[in-house]
Amino acid sequence: MPRPANLETRSRLLEKGGELISNLGFNATGVQEITAAAGVPKGSFYNYFESKEAFALAILNEYCESMMAAYGPILDQRDTPPLLRIARYFEGIAEFHARRDYAAGCLIGNMALEVTPTSDLVRARLSAIYRDLTTALADCLREAQVKGDLAPAKDPARLADALIDTFEGAVMRAKVERSRAPFDSFERYVLPSLLT
Repeated sequence: MPRPANLETRSRLLEKGGELISNLGFNATGVQEITAAAGVPKGSFYNYFESKEAFALAILNEYCESMMAAYGPILDQRDTPPLLRIARYFEGIAEFHARRDYAAGCLIGNMALEVTPTSDLVRARLSAIYRDLTTALADCLREAQVKGDLAPAKDPARLADALIDTFEGAVMRAKVERSRAPFDSFERYVLPSLLT
């Protein structure tokens, strides 16, 4: 009879494995490296995750939950003008990347580039993540239209998609250059041009 799962071990696998995958990439990180970093026997991995693909889904969920817990509330601060909330949201995420010296990039973007060609499950999860973020940003943009701060002709959902796509590009370039400059360009040029 298999032993019951230990939540602490599962959490350690997700934390250490997530760090490895963020730094080295999904395909370059094997189960052996994940379990060694977590300090558990290799066979234990499969007590918690059916496959490496299932592990990828779990670390994506952990990453998204932690990012939304940290930065999602910014978009809900109703006492702050909606366009300012959007700017602060992206500024907060830029600071998150600065604390990591721009080296790891965004796990969502990294997985989109590396894993989606081979995993429909990961691709579907990433698509849902992008849809949820589009919805949250579009809600702020609609509120800005109601307040007269955003042109009524602008489509909030398409504008939200453009913000996400452009910011993900800034994250990628910041990772390559190990520099805040792409985020500064996003804040100084992209946001004002899209949000007027």
